[in-house]
Amino acid sequence: MNCCAFRSLLATGLVFISLCGELVAQSPHVARGIRGMVVSVSPPATEAGIKILQQKGNAADAAIAVAFALQVTWPEAGNIGGGGFMMVHPGPGKDPVCIEYRETAPAASTSDMFQLTETIFSAKAAGVPGTLRGLELAHQRYGQLPWSELVAPAIQLAEEGFSIDRGLAESLNSILRKIDAGSSSKAVPQYAECQRLYQKSDRTPWVAGDRLVQPELAETLKQIAENGVDAFYSGPIAELIVAEMGRSQGVISLQDLHDYRAVVREPVHIRYRDFDIHAPPLPSSGGYCLAEMLQVLERYHLRDQPRWSATTVHLEIETMRRAFLDRALFLGDSDFVRVPEDLLTAAHADQLAKSIDPDKATPSTDLAPDLPIIDESPSTTHFSVMDGNGMAVSNTYTLEQSFGARVAVHGGGFLLNNEMGDFNWKAGHTDTRGRIGTKANLIVPGKRMLSSQTPVIVTREGQVVLVTGSPGGRTIINTVLNVLLNVLEFEMELPQAVAEPRLHHAWLPDRVQIEKAVKQTAPHLIAELQKQGHHVVLVSRQGDAHSICRNPQTGALQGVADSRRSGSAQGF
Repeated sequence: MNCCAFRSLLATGLVFISLCGELVAQSPHVARGIRGMVVSVSPPATEAGIKILQQKGNAADAAIAVAFALQVTWPEAGNIGGGGFMMVHPGPGKDPVCIEYRETAPAASTSDMFQLTETIFSAKAAGVPGTLRGLELAHQRYGQLPWSELVAPAIQLAEEGFSIDRGLAESLNSILRKIDAGSSSKAVPQYAECQRLYQKSDRTPWVAGDRLVQPELAETLKQIAENGVDAFYSGPIAELIVAEMGRSQGVISLQDLHDYRAVVREPVHIRYRDFDIHAPPLPSSGGYCLAEMLQVLERYHLRDQPRWSATTVHLEIETMRRAFLDRALFLGDSDFVRVPEDLLTAAHADQLAKSIDPDKATPSTDLAPDLPIIDESPSTTHFSVMDGNGMAVSNTYTLEQSFGARVAVHGGGFLLNNEMGDFNWKAGHTDTRGRIGTKANLIVPGKRMLSSQTPVIVTREGQVVLVTGSPGGRTIINTVLNVLLNVLEFEMELPQAVAEPRLHHAWLPDRVQIEKAVKQTAPHLIAELQKQGHHVVLVSRQGDAHSICRNPQTGALQGVADSRRSGSAQGF
């Protein structure tokens, strides 16, 4: 029996507990439960969320606790200094929403404030953080437990410390090596606080089992627990941020922080086969791109071919290529730009499908002949939560690059994002390496930079059946597409759907990247794609899709923590 092949589940009403038990025995990354499930990159953060569910909190409460805990336990992307998107499905019979808390461009920003050669690892690249306003809004709308109880696990982790795992040890050692390697850079003084926060006292490399204690961060979190997020946006923490701007040549002002607001937005709704997919709207490009790609691919009845046939993969690549061209041409903050109304229509999907040659690759530059192209010689984290009443949260948030700007706020114990790098930096400069210069995503004060974050919730007949998402920059959208196709089209069990190789094409650069594992899965695929004219690049890994599936007949939950990085799935 296939526990997450939803058609057969719904037809038979069979229970999947026995199969999930077998899967748990095979892999520590798979868990099962009835009353709740949390899946994240960090075991202590997952544990924090489970404890909140056990204290009779709901999925929104647990998600807030996980988000705060990840600030402590996964500093490369867990954040109070960044932003993101939270998809919430309140439960059967209720409508899902997107709580959008993407960063904004400071008021002092200008469209030409960056040179193309300028580093994105600087305080100048920090957008106005949105995470805390987003978590506050989620709590106001859906929370059941007191705010302070949701911050408490993170405070304890920061104050008392915790034993790090191999994944976190590698992450910390990596950023410290990068800072050391750039020791001759004039920007290094900006990174000194980051180095101090995350370096061991004896300067030896981190190893699994070491203890990480963060007293300054604990004090910051205590202020937020006691005084709410206003402490961050207009109180003493805001003053620390502005002081850091002065030290490190950033441009965020006290007024920028005071003015920031999170927004409740209507999700992009995608109908695919018998399922409803709910994805974030602009300023995330994820929902738009997913809608375009799924509408095109549904026309081809992919399940008639093997998952890794050259025909199937070629159609995926060509569909990705066209959706990402639309992303580059048209998508941006919809509060500032007018997006063509027909992008999500069946007629547009028909047009895209008709432009695909079934036998050979289309050069990316041929698709946009009127766009001048100059020929020139990612870290986020996702977590998924469900409770026993059918509420689901799919949350992706980020500092942009790993450890963001690498600039830590003195006295605050947390890092700033470098999300200004997600804007198009130079009007008219689009090159074959992937730099985009189209108008829709140019810098404007108060504007939210275009994102690829794609937390999704899949329902059938109003009940949640799948929660997923991923980190990975522009690859996020295609990682989510891969997982959705594996489950909804090819009817794979969730552990297999998450484990399968992944591919990505972003229009420019004109290449398809595929995980190396495909050589074992489909030994002849690469040669066949190359014959079709595809430029194939092999990569070690793509994304980190922590996911949950739910049997709508029994309410049984299965959580899968992606093994590409450290991760933890826990249910009860």
